[in-house]
Amino acid sequence: MSCGCKTSGDSAHSCGPKKTASGCENVNTCGNSYKLSVFDWLSNINNPAPNRCDFVEVRFKNDRKSFYKNVNNIPLHIGSVVTVESSPGHDVGVVSLTGELVKIQMKKKKSSEESALKIYRQANQKDLEVWQEARKKEDAVKLEARKIAHRLGLEMKVTDVEYQGDSSKITFYYTADTRVDFRQLIKEYAGSFRTKIDMKQIGFRQEAAKVGGIGSCGRELCCSTWLTDFRSVNTNVARYQQLSINPQKLAGQCGKLKCCLNYELDSYLDALSNFPSSSTVLETEKGRAFCIKIDVFKKKMWFAYVDSSIAWYDFDIDLVKKLISKNKRGERTLPLEDLKQPDSPLQSIDLIQENNVDRFEKKNRGNRNRNNQNKPNNPQQGQGQGQKRNRPERQDRPERSEKPENPNAQSGNQQPKQQKPNPQQKRPVEKTENSADSENKPQTNPNKKKFKKKYPPKKDKDA
Repeated sequence: MSCGCKTSGDSAHSCGPKKTASGCENVNTCGNSYKLSVFDWLSNINNPAPNRCDFVEVRFKNDRKSFYKNVNNIPLHIGSVVTVESSPGHDVGVVSLTGELVKIQMKKKKSSEESALKIYRQANQKDLEVWQEARKKEDAVKLEARKIAHRLGLEMKVTDVEYQGDSSKITFYYTADTRVDFRQLIKEYAGSFRTKIDMKQIGFRQEAAKVGGIGSCGRELCCSTWLTDFRSVNTNVARYQQLSINPQKLAGQCGKLKCCLNYELDSYLDALSNFPSSSTVLETEKGRAFCIKIDVFKKKMWFAYVDSSIAWYDFDIDLVKKLISKNKRGERTLPLEDLKQPDSPLQSIDLIQENNVDRFEKKNRGNRNRNNQNKPNNPQQGQGQGQKRNRPERQDRPERSEKPENPNAQSGNQQPKQQKPNPQQKRPVEKTENSADSENKPQTNPNKKKFKKKYPPKKDKDA
């Protein structure tokens, strides 16, 4: 069962007005809303053993949990608010796990049953009121504590503040790179807050687990949701996975290397067990070649010459093993370019086009020329363009019609091409065909002067 509670683990946040076994309201009874909760898969299974588990797991603010013994045999379930033993006074928490799984968790965390504290009772209304009033003051106390530490010039950061259930003690969680002398700080805190002070130093990973946040994957931090133990992460983990040693990409919210780098490490180690060593050197007829890169997924290795490492050649690991065995016998292999299969001509053409800087400009120039050829005449410019196209043909007409005595001689077997009329011109231009019927007309061979006299009225009309 899920709810809309905050995942910060703060017990003061409520899922709504719900009543507990003690009859109290406004208490968060949804155990699954807390981070780092354990799924009780034995809740619907009857225990055949006669002895029942008397220990329960109680959660406090954020990720702090502890195991307590139910000496009074109080009927408890996940989400019950209980008052437990503390030093000094008592504390208030929420039951997060019951049953046989508690023993498994105690064994995992190496918690002894003899040192477990007791559960006094289920929290009554007075306990809840004091507890919630103390929780409301934590944010103001944290800000004031940071101001005091800054005034004293201490190189530390107060990460979180937690009040005890009866408001008799305040626990300050802080982070620091070096050891901090906070003797004067405790005096300042005791004089300002008028209660017992407890200082606990935590690591940067524990700080991220308490504060919470969103990782680069877009999900909540693993340390604040389900990860309970922190394994050491070093840069060798990134090298095994062929990742670039970039602190900005490999670091998490805590500023340390991401814990998720350990998740796939075993798979990479199994895959790399079939690869030759990354320090392999091949003896070829052209010279020595060393390994530059390894691709675990494609099972390939890239090699380059020692003298010229610009050209890289990739080979399958099976071929590399054969070359290594050949070198062990004292034989040199063929040059890398001979061992590598040549690429297809299509790929080489694509590479040439990709390396060409002017590949886009040439394409655009060709498109522009085509667009200019297919572009129709603009009617607003008159028929000047159409006249310019027909002028060289009209200048040739007198040469063609030098012998008007035999008009049929030119119109023999040769037929001139017919020009398509321009649809945008209002009045078609005179026929340019050199046929017998057109030469009998008086306007078949107009000279330049007649051409000028005929068309000025048309230009004025169009204008």
